[in-house]
Amino acid sequence: MHEYGFWSLLPPMVAIVFAIRTKQVYVSLVFGIFLGWLIIDKGNPWLGFLDTLYAFVDVFRDPGNTRTIMFSALIGAVILFIQKSGGVHGFVLWIGKVLERLEQKEGRDKKILVQLMAWLTGVLIFVESSISVLTVGSLYRPVFDKLKISREKLAYIADSSSAPTCILIPFNGWGALVMGLLITQGFENPFQVMIHSIAYNFYPIVALLMVVLVIFFKFDFPGMKKAEVRTQQGSILWENAQPMVSEEITEVLPKKGIKPHAFNMVLPLVVMVLMMPVMLAITGWPEALDSRPTASWSGKLFYAIGRGSGSTAVLVAVVISILFAMILYRFQRMFSLRENVDIVFKGISGLMPIALLLMFAFAIGAVCKELQTGEYVAALAQQWLSPALVPLLVFLISAFIAFSTGTSWGTFAIMIAIAVPMARQMEVGEVITIAAALGGGVFGDHCSPISDTTILSSMAAATDHIDHVRTQVPYAVVAGIIAALGYLVLGVLA
Repeated sequence: MHEYGFWSLLPPMVAIVFAIRTKQVYVSLVFGIFLGWLIIDKGNPWLGFLDTLYAFVDVFRDPGNTRTIMFSALIGAVILFIQKSGGVHGFVLWIGKVLERLEQKEGRDKKILVQLMAWLTGVLIFVESSISVLTVGSLYRPVFDKLKISREKLAYIADSSSAPTCILIPFNGWGALVMGLLITQGFENPFQVMIHSIAYNFYPIVALLMVVLVIFFKFDFPGMKKAEVRTQQGSILWENAQPMVSEEITEVLPKKGIKPHAFNMVLPLVVMVLMMPVMLAITGWPEALDSRPTASWSGKLFYAIGRGSGSTAVLVAVVISILFAMILYRFQRMFSLRENVDIVFKGISGLMPIALLLMFAFAIGAVCKELQTGEYVAALAQQWLSPALVPLLVFLISAFIAFSTGTSWGTFAIMIAIAVPMARQMEVGEVITIAAALGGGVFGDHCSPISDTTILSSMAAATDHIDHVRTQVPYAVVAGIIAALGYLVLGVLA
């Protein structure tokens, strides 16, 4: 029944082990893809090499793949536009004014309000996790120091409001990656599946809510409690701490001479987010007319949104957002046509790693499908594993891979190709399993000392990196345990 048997396990397993050992996810994926085609070509290295190259080319034969990769690259232009135009800086200044008003107020609640504002700022900057972390850390650091709130607490808030928000509000590169991975598994409407999975993505939800509870109830684990007491006694850092410092609020500074305004960030993002459901409705309307001819106008609209093309919607939305930004900034006489074009290309180049990761993910998904890896794993699992445990197992494996590699995105690319076919074969909820893979990736990434967002959080808060990891892990583990129990309960009840 399974032509390749045990051999079908080797490509993803080798990719996982290689990624853990080398911390090079891209190289590991390429090696896994080559190994897969080498197995299919019965050990012929030349044919395996050629088929690997052809597999990369074949990725672009699918219009959905191409649209998703284009979106993942073009979102970089939006990110660069809102920084170069002073939009992010304007948003930071607006937050700063609010903080100044808070500083003038007396009362014990000031600390709570400032911490909540830091959390909310991280949530609002959902377009990119690095910008979120750097902005929150750098902007609130002086205020936290003045109010004698530990930098470890600031790093925790910045870290726990970045990646969880980006995966729960997926109108960004995260969404492009996830949608692309779902396309490889044959989903006709990956955007809809991705949106449905949000309700079951327990770890990011719990992690975000836990920050609010920690702030309100001042609940600190021993490590964080010691840091808070130390700060209140006048010591910003521990005696032997080696703080990582970020001098800039964001990686890209606004163009010289531009007056920063928050609306230069907010408006392009609002246009992009609003255009997505509009385009879903437009692309799904013909099917709504055919399938629901007697339904009300609103009924047809909701059906159309559910059946529309997600890859088309996000691509059109990001292009319209870029055009809107160009017009908006042109009216303010910020950039010439040449500067606009340069920003677009620089933005695209900045997110080329995402586009490459997507291409590799599509390719390893295709070779795993050819080898029937998911089906073989499911057949093995049925002999000793109850279907009720599949979501929990997927969550834990994803967490382990992300912790070991320091990347949630690389984990998504590896795990979705295994988890979805496994869920189908064992008749487990696909959406729940997808959410478990995504949540596990974010959980492991949060606990990992080699994660880029963990490092950036330490840098932006100007705290010792290991101190940040030590104080954050207990909160992440509690959220992870709650999420794991959620998947266990869901699996049993399903």
